[in-house]
Amino acid sequence: MLAQLIKHYLITSAKVDPAKFDQPDIKVADLGLDSLGLIEMLFEVEDKFGFQIADPMRYQSMTFDAMVADIESQVRAHHNGELPDIAAFDSPAGAR
Repeated sequence: MLAQLIKHYLITSAKVDPAKFDQPDIKVADLGLDSLGLIEMLFEVEDKFGFQIADPMRYQSMTFDAMVADIESQVRAHHNGELPDIAAFDSPAGAR
């Protein structure tokens, strides 16, 4: 579910081509995001779940699935092993 919400954000807010997600093992670097786009996406996650992700630029060398798995692991670590309701994630928090 977190993967779908991040994809939705990237497609609608960062204007990533949806066809890119059809590629198995696509790397975050191949999504066409610049570093600011990646940071803005992570700000959305941080705002939603109430914690800061350390070393966000490491995600550029990961596959999309590995990035999502790492983010989910961090979310669970900050929420006693639970994945909180993430239905509102697809709504941008606004300009920073």
